[in-house]
Amino acid sequence: MPAPLLLVDAPACLYRAFFALPDSITDAEGNPVNALLGSVNQVLWCVDKYAPRAVVLCFGAEAAVYRKQAYPAYHAQRPDMPGALEWQWARAPGFYEALGWSVVSHDTLEADDLLGSFADAETAAGGTTLILTGDRDMFQCASESVTVLLQRARQEGPDEVGPEQVREIYGITPAQVPDFIALRGDPSDGLPGAKGIGAKTAADLLQRKGDLEHVILGAIREKPSVRKALIEQAAELRTFRDIATLRTADVARPQDRETDRAGGAAAAESFGMGRLARRLRE
Repeated sequence: MPAPLLLVDAPACLYRAFFALPDSITDAEGNPVNALLGSVNQVLWCVDKYAPRAVVLCFGAEAAVYRKQAYPAYHAQRPDMPGALEWQWARAPGFYEALGWSVVSHDTLEADDLLGSFADAETAAGGTTLILTGDRDMFQCASESVTVLLQRARQEGPDEVGPEQVREIYGITPAQVPDFIALRGDPSDGLPGAKGIGAKTAADLLQRKGDLEHVILGAIREKPSVRKALIEQAAELRTFRDIATLRTADVARPQDRETDRAGGAAAAESFGMGRLARRLRE
């Protein structure tokens, strides 16, 4: 089998590492480098296991412009980035590029949109893709050619999630994920969903009706509380679905590019990461 393309949700990896590792991990000047170290280790774990043909780390807007315009409360409750992470965030692209990894960013779309766009481009070219993320919204990308590597707390490596695993976890298909998010809501994104409809009811509705539009059209046949939510929130739920659906960015399929372990080791040394530098050289 040809080697897969590894796509990385860079913001998710940086935040995960920042809060998982102690800020006592510093460079020679006392600056915390825990997010840099942890995010690189997460990607290297996948590189060592899957031997990807290339690695692309995606950054983007904190909240896509069109999503904020559609629903101003989207991401509104998220706290500001900690100062110690902000310092590392600015240096992350250079560190990743020193390892031979590509870094791509977008001013108006989010990292998730870029991840989905690169996966589509790889699939169109006949390749396979791995998406490293902690965001279950990316389950909508799962297919025969795309596997989501879902990061979980307190375990060494991510879970492999394909279409079968999406059905096992939520009881729906990957294509139904935006409809599911619209109905159930997504607190991390500030989307409340339909009042009184949780994950179980959302999955049941989609299993029986197929998509959000048919769920709304058939609302009259549901129990009173569900019927009321679907009818009164119909327009809002359609907006939530649109927000949860990934947008396609104009991206080019990445060229094959090996991890530069020597370049990465030199960069690691500059951040005081002696153990990582030695591991890369070995």
